[in-house]
Amino acid sequence: MTSKTVNKDELQRKRKKYIPKGIGNGNTNIADYARGARVFDNEGREWIDFAGAIGTLNVGHTHPKVTEAVKKQADRYLHPGFNVIMYDSYINLAEKLCTITPGSFDKMAMLFNSGAEAVENAVKVARKYTNRQAVVSFERAFHGRTNLTMGMTSKVKPYKYNFGPYTPEIYQAPYPYMANKPEQMTDEEYIDYSIMRFKEYFVTAVAPETVACVVMEPVQGEGGFIIPPKRFVQEVRDFCSEHGIVFVADEIQTGFGRTGRLFASEHFDIEPDVMTLSKSLAAGMPLSAVVGKAEIMDASSPGELGGTYAGNPVACEAALAVIEVMEEENLSDKAEQIGATLEDKLVELKARYDYLGDIRRLGAMVAVEIIDSEGNPDKAKTGAITSYANNNGLLLLSAGVKGNVVRFLTPLVITDEELNEGMRILEQAFDEAAD
Repeated sequence: MTSKTVNKDELQRKRKKYIPKGIGNGNTNIADYARGARVFDNEGREWIDFAGAIGTLNVGHTHPKVTEAVKKQADRYLHPGFNVIMYDSYINLAEKLCTITPGSFDKMAMLFNSGAEAVENAVKVARKYTNRQAVVSFERAFHGRTNLTMGMTSKVKPYKYNFGPYTPEIYQAPYPYMANKPEQMTDEEYIDYSIMRFKEYFVTAVAPETVACVVMEPVQGEGGFIIPPKRFVQEVRDFCSEHGIVFVADEIQTGFGRTGRLFASEHFDIEPDVMTLSKSLAAGMPLSAVVGKAEIMDASSPGELGGTYAGNPVACEAALAVIEVMEEENLSDKAEQIGATLEDKLVELKARYDYLGDIRRLGAMVAVEIIDSEGNPDKAKTGAITSYANNNGLLLLSAGVKGNVVRFLTPLVITDEELNEGMRILEQAFDEAAD
């Protein structure tokens, strides 16, 4: 199935001439069409997708239900602008998000275009509600590439280098990393130590009375799929409640079934005051959301929040279809099955190759560290693995502050056959890296 004839070499030439090199490409082939967990290029080659547009396609490429919803809405209208005249899909999606997100309290939701925009607006409403300025994120966090969210992001290269100065009153608190726990400490001792360090940060770096919000990824995404201990997350949540700080869960990458629950916060038995959502919310359509306690969300006056394309109706209809697909196809449970299969394969490969380090997962959010003979991060070998995969039929991404984590973000609709085929190519990539 080819949609149109295109000249790959000509497109590559145009890409180099007209698009800045700062826009990165993990795979330089030209996509023609995609279905489920497969992508096909304009020369007839195909890839198993273990990247999902960086976690954007939990329901897969061009899911029939989503595609139909988009087509129907496109025939009605493309974008009257919610700030100009209201429309049903924005209101219906806001209601749905308030229903399915954690929290036994009245909620409100507002819609935007991107994850970074959702984070910025979550900060805005927290500052408005608390009348405070300071924002606390965490070491290894990633929250976006705008000026504010760059300040909240931990990885300097490539995201922050030479792009400053950043928004003031941004602080990064310590975040536990169980794989790096000192050998002499038990797990519980390390968790106690991590909690102590977090609380001490509000003595040595910023006073809690000045903090509007703490923004936390329940599982760090770009940071390397770092899963915090449940007790640590609950202590952060309790600390925020004690000091009148808005607790914001950034579920942009962890949401919509990726971790085996609809939202990762559910694993930690917490109810965030505010949540930011995007990526798999609309199956590739640009859409994000901020959902939270009504009293916090409603603190702003008319006109203080919004955006020209915020909550586009085509994207809203896609999101409503995505939520139906998640429920009908039970994709949260499917995520756990996918994750367990990937973990088993990685354990098998780790027994064969000593350059595989810590393996971690929550649902289908799976990662493995690549290390050298002395146990240090091996960015070069990680790059070799992902390059081999991308050149041999598997879309694969790396992550981590030190660039040594291979991460897996396969669509949750992937078939067993596709998953096995992807793991076969993955095994070849690891074999090649061992030589």
